[in-house]
Amino acid sequence: MAEIINLRRARKARDRAADARSAEANRAKFGRTKAEKAADAADRARIDRTLDGAKLGD
Repeated sequence: MAEIINLRRARKARDRAADARSAEANRAKFGRTKAEKAADAADRARIDRTLDGAKLGD
């Protein structure tokens, strides 16, 4: 005889696995480390300071 399985549990497990693969793809595509975010913020701040220092007047 074949092994009896609960179809609801099997479906939920399949859906969880698909969601996990999707989440992994999104982390690879959109995820950035805290150090990368901090480096970008520092670059933006440096550019803003340089731009503000080059203003001629109001």
